[in-house]
Amino acid sequence: MKLLHIDSSPLAGASASRELTRRTVERWQAARPGTSVEYLDLAADAPAHLDADSLGFRLAPDAPGLTPAQRRENAVSERLVSQFLAADVIVVGAPLYNFGIPSQLKAWIDRIAQAGRTFRYTAAGPEGLAGGKTVIVVSTRGGQYAGIPAMEAMEHQESYLRTVFGFLGITDVRIVRAEGLALGDDARARALAQADAAIAAHTAEAANQPQAALRA
Repeated sequence: MKLLHIDSSPLAGASASRELTRRTVERWQAARPGTSVEYLDLAADAPAHLDADSLGFRLAPDAPGLTPAQRRENAVSERLVSQFLAADVIVVGAPLYNFGIPSQLKAWIDRIAQAGRTFRYTAAGPEGLAGGKTVIVVSTRGGQYAGIPAMEAMEHQESYLRTVFGFLGITDVRIVRAEGLALGDDARARALAQADAAIAAHTAEAANQPQAALRA
């Protein structure tokens, strides 16, 4: 089994999402011995945002007329989408920034959302091509959003990630949430404890499932 561990927070050791993705990966490995882990730190190595050059992945790598810059960007996109497709499990650290996800994480999504690789359009509508994976989103938030309709309407983090991974064909999207982290020490402690409980539940479920079920 291959696990892709992704962090996107630039806060290094002060990041709650990084700490929680680390705990998630460690517990997953304990539950599924032999799982190999590949690490991607988008804060340290983020792809460039899409522009005229990086949109070159829409063309074949050997298409005539590609500039050197387009070929370089095409190679970045190919590396990222191949890494994503090879993973059975993806653990994504996704802090909430201004009601959405970090731009580094959005840039990665823009590189892996490739027609013909991770989705396709059919006469019946779009079809995801990256099914059979488990995605664990580690969601961290300074405020409280879940269960509060007015706040949930402003949340475009978990909702966006569920949508985009679902569009790519992934139906097993699990959430590890720590919210209210900026609302005082007691609230932070409760949030981290709740996140730990979610990690334990997801990894215990993994230990009791055959690998084929995780791919189903």
